[in-house]
This record gives sequence, structure tokens and C-alpha cells, in this order.
Amino acid sequence: MTKEEVLLALKQKGLEDIVELIEDAETGDLEELELVESIGLVHDPLLNDAVLQLLQDLGVELIFVTDDEEEEEETD
Repeated sequence: MTKEEVLLALKQKGLEDIVELIEDAETGDLEELELVESIGLVHDPLLNDAVLQLLQDLGVELIFVTDDEEEEEETD
């Protein structure tokens, strides 16, 4: 998927927060992103992969954490 196709798909699904992440990556305001790999960013697996690839192409370092690490951070 091209960047334009990804952005269009996100907007059609009402995922403006993910669009904002991409915009932040374009301006250099987003350098790294922690996420739980088993959850991802969007429910659609193909769109999720496209978004993650786009973020990486824009220079964002993706840091995958396990569900256990995420739960530990919440309890701290």
C-alpha cells in the first residue's frame, strides 16, 4: 500500500489518532513507538502491517513489548 492508500483507509475507518501518529513521524516528532506486537495498532492485519511499515519507512523505531511487560508498567 502506498502512503496515500494507508491514510485513506485509516480515515475511512475513523482512525484519526493513527493518522496523527503518521503525521508526527513525518515531521520528526515521533522517533520511537512502543506497542504490544500481539495487539498492533489497528484490527485489520493488512492495514496494521502497512501502517507499521510506513512508520518504519519514516524513521520511527518500533519497540515491541510483551503483554506481561505492559501489565508490569501499569502496576508501577
